[in-house]
Amino acid sequence: MVPLSKRVAAEFFGTFWLVFGGCGAAVVAAAYPQLGIGFVGVAFAFGLTLLTMAFAIGHISGCHINPAVTIGLYAGKRFPASEIVPYIVAQVIGGICASGVLYIIAKGKEGFTLANGFASNGYAAHSPDHYSLASCFIAEVVLTAFFLFVIHGSTDDRAPKGFAPIAIGLCLTLIHLISIPITNTSVNPARSTGPALFVGGWATHQLWLFWVAPIVGAIIGGLVARALFGTPQPTLREEMSK
Repeated sequence: MVPLSKRVAAEFFGTFWLVFGGCGAAVVAAAYPQLGIGFVGVAFAFGLTLLTMAFAIGHISGCHINPAVTIGLYAGKRFPASEIVPYIVAQVIGGICASGVLYIIAKGKEGFTLANGFASNGYAAHSPDHYSLASCFIAEVVLTAFFLFVIHGSTDDRAPKGFAPIAIGLCLTLIHLISIPITNTSVNPARSTGPALFVGGWATHQLWLFWVAPIVGAIIGGLVARALFGTPQPTLREEMSK
């Protein structure tokens, strides 16, 4: 059994990589003159950060790197309640630290301003394509629910072994391809919290949605997966170790 301290450390570094890589692609590379990667590139950046970390730390902590995933795994009886808070604290701190490092780098370019959003999530006037609060809430709930469904299904005892990180990483890529225009894509409260704290103002005022909606969706996804897949399942960390 890997000690909780090491699993929590893995969650910190994993979330740092997710936020630094995904939000970094959005802030630094998305609109780079002529060779910008656009939102398709940003979507793949988020998916690749998760895929690489799933292989790197999946066997240590399960590679949740997302408070909603931790709660959704608990809802699906794949994670103990006693470890929810340590995991979430590590994930949020990792996201904040990654945002801090990204801010230090990004402000080194002349003309940089937090007014551009710093990859924060938002709804209504702060939605990339001005979707309503209701649309953004529904999108985050549905996408997070299916994210947890894929996580549960790809790590099921009966699923092909060794391919879960690929399925999960590509699922996150698809989620971003769908929802970057809607909310700038959260499905992860830790990812949303880091940038929002640096932008302040509207970003922190709207942050509640990017905690509530992903957690609601994660619980739904976890419960549906538990009902559909049945049979006692190993923890995500145990399954990733196989």
